[in-house]
Amino acid sequence: MRIFSSLIPLLAVPLAACAPVPTAPVSTAGVPTAFAPPATAEDKRAFVIAANPLAGQAGIEVLERGGSAADAAVAIQAMLSLVEPQSSGIGGGAFMTYYDAKSRAVSIYDGRETAPGQASPSMFVDAAGKPLPFDTAVLSGRATGVPGAVALLAEAQREHGKLAWASLFGSAERTASDGFIVSPRLGRLIAGNYAENHAPDVVAYFRNPDGSRMKAGDRLRNAPYAGFLRRLAAQGSAALYAGSTAAKIVARTHNAPLAGSMTIADLAAYRPVKRQALCRPHRIYLVCGAPPPASGVGELELLGLLERTDIAGRGPSDPQAWYLFAEASRLMYADRDQYVGDSAFVDVPVDGLLDPAYLDQRARQIGSSASPAPPPAGTPRGARMLTPDRTREPTGTSHFIVRDAAGNVVSMTTTVESIFGTGRMVDGFFLNNQLTDFSFSPVDDQGRPIANAVAPGKRPRSSMTPLILLTRDGQFAGAIGSAGGMSILAFVGKSLVAAIDWGLSMQQALALPNLVARGANLQGEVSKFPPEVLAGLKARGIDLKPGQGEDSGVHAVLIRDGRIDGGFDPRREGVVLFAR
Repeated sequence: MRIFSSLIPLLAVPLAACAPVPTAPVSTAGVPTAFAPPATAEDKRAFVIAANPLAGQAGIEVLERGGSAADAAVAIQAMLSLVEPQSSGIGGGAFMTYYDAKSRAVSIYDGRETAPGQASPSMFVDAAGKPLPFDTAVLSGRATGVPGAVALLAEAQREHGKLAWASLFGSAERTASDGFIVSPRLGRLIAGNYAENHAPDVVAYFRNPDGSRMKAGDRLRNAPYAGFLRRLAAQGSAALYAGSTAAKIVARTHNAPLAGSMTIADLAAYRPVKRQALCRPHRIYLVCGAPPPASGVGELELLGLLERTDIAGRGPSDPQAWYLFAEASRLMYADRDQYVGDSAFVDVPVDGLLDPAYLDQRARQIGSSASPAPPPAGTPRGARMLTPDRTREPTGTSHFIVRDAAGNVVSMTTTVESIFGTGRMVDGFFLNNQLTDFSFSPVDDQGRPIANAVAPGKRPRSSMTPLILLTRDGQFAGAIGSAGGMSILAFVGKSLVAAIDWGLSMQQALALPNLVARGANLQGEVSKFPPEVLAGLKARGIDLKPGQGEDSGVHAVLIRDGRIDGGFDPRREGVVLFAR
């Protein structure tokens, strides 16, 4: 194994169709030192890109035993649940975009959580009919959806695995038993003043023997999780969806405040959904992502809008480039927020949103300056009369990418929603608060329905958008995804523009400042932009404020001239690892 957490392949090989990189790009201070691994021919090595070194190493260990990308994904998620519990876990859900190298087919595994069978559209409103405060809802028993990540992994591994399921949990089990050193990021979040950090299970879990709160550098052991992993290895996914763990999940969600309605039957009935990938051409690639209830349609709409601008001929030091990105983002989010929900319950006008004529019409709405009023949603072909959904989505979540020796690829975004989910713990893992991704109100003030309203068995809309890029003849060309709640679409879009249009190395692309423009919220990493870019944006009506977009978690790879150009988000603790 070769570990490049600070020595990442920075292959700044611009694509032939890309404009030259400006001579004075936005600062990428802190980007890891360049390291170009020797490769005179196509580099077909197996690799893992993940948000935590221990998770990456767990995946590499599986690949080096001859495991597949699906096998490695199981090991990575098992470890992430332990070492990055603020972001994802086996008590949560996920979307996986899978590339089969032999057939050159891309498929989607939807492990999104579902609302219990007794869920009601009014479960997040108070007696007066007003939406509950978010911090109240997120800690409630009602916030937890039926977990889907384990079922997703079990199905993907059954279809594409090479090793025995029982052999995939050893690294995570040993680490849970022996303990691991709390990382700086986890330590920072343990110390944060978030609502979840005051939950009794969170306080107890992160308490040292002397009663002090854990911090970076302390050793954290999790014997209950080690025991659960042993049962998960032996029993398969039934260890979560039946038996003692299922009973504990139900009991924990029925505890006050605001008890939930989940039952053993809800857990037993959960099934992941295998969906057809949503693919559209972009530049020299075919980009494939997850359809609703995920937000692949939003990401593809954003790329389509940007194609209709001259952003590719500009660069990261040009305020007009960032202006175009902001305005295209606002148009995309307006459409996404209004129309996207669970397609089993609402008609999502996917083809209409991606119709070239509709994209032409929407792109023409990008003028010379931004309107202070949020842009309304458009009316694509097939649209129903709906109203915008202003759901809050916390910036939790994790993304990882795996390629195995046969060339199969997993691009998976996984989450427990906000930091430590609901703050409620079962058998060493946190329960998700994913149902707070639904609209708290089922209708607007005028009684118009909201696509993302709660319903029994429904999957909440997700901003997760794990992508795989193909060449036009179907060969693997790249993968990308991010953490970050509703900002995921902006994080991924910025990174693709920087890497593809501006020819930056992937590591440089991910390090560029983030800008998230959704409605009237124009936010980003203000301190990282040069003053002239901020001034140029302000002159065009985009007055950026600090906020949303401070903590992205993008992981990505492009295959450039046969070489692997992989990167991790420098805002987190990611790694790019290669198998021997």
